[in-house]
Amino acid sequence: MPHKTNKIVNRIWDFSKDFLYLNLGMAIYMAGWTVFLLPYKIPTGGWVGACSILYYATGFPMSLAVLIGNGVLLSFALWQLGWKFTLKTGYAVVSMAFFLEIGQRLMMGDDGQFIQILGPNESTMACVLGALINGLGVGLCFLSGGVTGGWDIVAAIVNKYKPISFGRVLLYLDLLVIGTSYFVFKDWRPVVFGYVTLFVYTYAADMIINSAKQDVQLIIMTTKGELLARVIREQTGHTMTQLNGEGCYSHTPINVMLLMVHRHEQISVLRIIRDIDPASFVSSSRVEGVYGLGFNRIK
Repeated sequence: MPHKTNKIVNRIWDFSKDFLYLNLGMAIYMAGWTVFLLPYKIPTGGWVGACSILYYATGFPMSLAVLIGNGVLLSFALWQLGWKFTLKTGYAVVSMAFFLEIGQRLMMGDDGQFIQILGPNESTMACVLGALINGLGVGLCFLSGGVTGGWDIVAAIVNKYKPISFGRVLLYLDLLVIGTSYFVFKDWRPVVFGYVTLFVYTYAADMIINSAKQDVQLIIMTTKGELLARVIREQTGHTMTQLNGEGCYSHTPINVMLLMVHRHEQISVLRIIRDIDPASFVSSSRVEGVYGLGFNRIK
């Protein structure tokens, strides 16, 4: 009974922490946009970047464009990726639109123009600060197990059916979005600033999430290997290798489980291990590359 109570408490705590990270991440991400990038007309990648270009070209409200575009993409996500991914991503999108609308209203001057808090002609500093803040926000969102919608949904669907990495799909889409800003501004400076923002933002996000492109190897020593393997397989789709071992001191039979997961799945897997066997011993290490089913293909 105490163990069951602890599992419930742990899940409530995990949910609360994820909820906090997700909302805080979205608030910070939108602050980077509304305080620095939008006032200085700096485009960057992602669906929000595409919406910003649409806003400057037509005046169409960004928050509404974010909701409409993501609504269409989420319908495909529900069909292809399942309701869990769609539900969490959908909440992140609503949170993003909410903070975007609030931020725009706070930063809009009486003349209907954005307030440039750094002063005029400070696009370089706005570019760097906006990108760093965006990266911090996305990193916090990623730590909660959430994504920001938009191109993340497209990349996840493409990655499901084609041997193209998640990051590469996002890169291609981001480069395309930033490049199209030239036809709105008729100037190469915003395009250059957009690419700089993309680089700094990506670097900052990677620093927060400890390089999400790397995979993780887990070595788990437990007495509940079969149950652990079944639950991890059901919840993540990953299988593992089981070795039979023995404690040198206690001479107790023990299961040694070898598991490879994507970096962003590590937190979920560790929580599963904690809930099933809190007494287990786990070693975690980053690996440079994993090749095989569910990971990269050998080329």
